[in-house]
Amino acid sequence: MTDSELLTPYEVAERYRGGLSVETLRNRRAMRTGPCFVKVGKAVLYPIDELDAWDAKNRVHCGASKRLTEQHSNGA
Repeated sequence: MTDSELLTPYEVAERYRGGLSVETLRNRRAMRTGPCFVKVGKAVLYPIDELDAWDAKNRVHCGASKRLTEQHSNGA
């Protein structure tokens, strides 16, 4: 694993454009609800492939509502 495959908590916060703060990442590490991480001494690093897997796990799939589907099938 190279350095370019690992992100610091600050880089992870940037990846999520401020939607996930460094403090939130710290809390999620403590609660074991956030993305997987590697700890080397005091350094906390997030493998990019683990972040990608966490993104996929948290993906929300949207579909047309039943009402919209019925309107289109009735020619409305």
